[in-house]
This record gives sequence, structure tokens and C-alpha cells, in this order.
Amino acid sequence: MLHLGWGYGVWGSRLASYTNDKMAAAAKRSEADSSDTDSADEKQKIKLRPLSCLEPGVTINLALIVLNQPLDHQYPHLIQLWNRATIRAATDGASNHLHDLMVTREGTDYVPDLLTGDFDSARPEVLDFMKEKGAKLVETEDQNYTDFTKCLRIVHRTLEHNKLHIDCLVALGAFGGRFDHTISAVNTLYDAAKTVKYPVYLIGDDNIACLLQPGSYSIEVDTGLEDGWCALMPIGGKCTTISTTGLKYNLENQSMEFGGLISTSNYLDPEAREVTVTTDSPVVWAMGIKRLKLKAK
Repeated sequence: MLHLGWGYGVWGSRLASYTNDKMAAAAKRSEADSSDTDSADEKQKIKLRPLSCLEPGVTINLALIVLNQPLDHQYPHLIQLWNRATIRAATDGASNHLHDLMVTREGTDYVPDLLTGDFDSARPEVLDFMKEKGAKLVETEDQNYTDFTKCLRIVHRTLEHNKLHIDCLVALGAFGGRFDHTISAVNTLYDAAKTVKYPVYLIGDDNIACLLQPGSYSIEVDTGLEDGWCALMPIGGKCTTISTTGLKYNLENQSMEFGGLISTSNYLDPEAREVTVTTDSPVVWAMGIKRLKLKAK
């Protein structure tokens, strides 16, 4: 169990006059400037490796939030994420699923560091068990925000309070079940972007998604866990200009909006090691995950 302080309080041409030697020198400078520009463009790209959180053999610091969804079919992902997490949190009803896993899988320990929510979904005996085992219970009664949004804010403040560095935050159980819960999880990505600087990934039902703010991105897709399909969606408003490389159906200075073009049912180029995205508006990137296999004991 991680011992933390809980800091949860209330982004004309001159060449015509040159001699041949000067022209050659100018050309060399031009090539150098072009090279520098290309290098600068590469440096300005935000590099993401979404599936590094599940990639075998990788060292990564992450914060994990377990959401209220059944965990049996996501168990291999849970194990990988749980073992890599610097801080582990769960929302309200997720405590039931973690508790049930410990009952059915003897010898496992899935007691989170932090358990948050209005506790209208968690069974009373589960709350007592989690508290007894060392989980910090934080009641959040504000009904204007979802349990996920409130939990993420508390986790973020806790990380800042304890000066803990993470490479990303992962929410497991973000997809599946009710459609409105899925949309609310995506909405939390937009809310989190106001304050957090690290990537926030949603995982569930063999999908992973994140929010790309306006800018240029290099998304690495060579972990071996990518399942082929991918999507770019302008959720929340029109995307005026977006360009990509590394996809089967690339976008080239095109616009996207609901009721018009959106890039769903797209696929990664089998030869691509990265996907580049340049966008002037927030868009959601999503792709499929190959399910991890548990090692035989």
C-alpha cells in the first residue's frame, strides 16, 4: 500500500546577383536551414506511445483509475496496469469488482490506495473491507461531475502534493455497458486537459482512446499490441484542418465534423511504425488493442 499525503483541497530573389560560388554557398545554407526546420518540426511534435502502458518489458510510471465495469474479461490488462502503477485509485462501484476478484482469485491483492465517490454503488461490507485493508476513502458528493472526473482530479492533486512523476494516467473500464457512461468518460478527457500535462488514456473492451489537443503528434504504433483499426473523431466541435500519415485512409488538410466526414473504421498502415497527426482542433484518437494473454502458472 502506498503511503501518501492526500492533497485534495477545496497548454526578390537575391540569387540573380550572386556569383556561382555565392549561389552554391546560399544553396548549402538553404539546405541547412531546411534541415534545421525539419528537425525543429520533429522536436515540436508531441510523441505518444499509447500502448506502452501495456507493452511487455517496458518501464513506465503510471497512475491507474479503475472504473465501474466488470473486470473478468479485462483481467490481463488489470494485472499489467496494477503492477506498473505508482498510485492506484478506484471509483465507487469499481470497489465491488475489485473485491470480487480477490474473492474468486485467491491470493490476489487489489486494494486501491484511494477510493472515491458518493458511495451509492459500493456495497457497505466492501467499503469496510477496503478501509480495513488500508484504502483511503474520499467521499465526493458533487453531483455535477461524474465519479471518474472527481476521482481523476483527486488523483492529480495527490500526485502534485506528493511530487510524484507519472508518464501517463490510465482509466480501465472506460468502455462497455451504458452509452452515456462511455460519452461521460470521453468528456472527462476534455475536462482533464484543462489541468493535467500528462497523457490520459481510456481503456476498455479492447479499445484505447485519448484526446489530441491542437498541435502535431507522432503516435508510435509498433508495440505489437495494436489491433489494426483506428479512428479520429472531432467530438465536441468542428475540426477545420487535419492531416495524417501512417493510415490506410489518410487525411490531407481536410475538415471533420459530425454530420459530415469523420475518420472512423480506419486502419493503421501495416508498414507504419508511427502515425502523425496535425490538427487545429481537439480530436479523439482511438485504436484497437490485442488482448494480453496470461502466462500459464
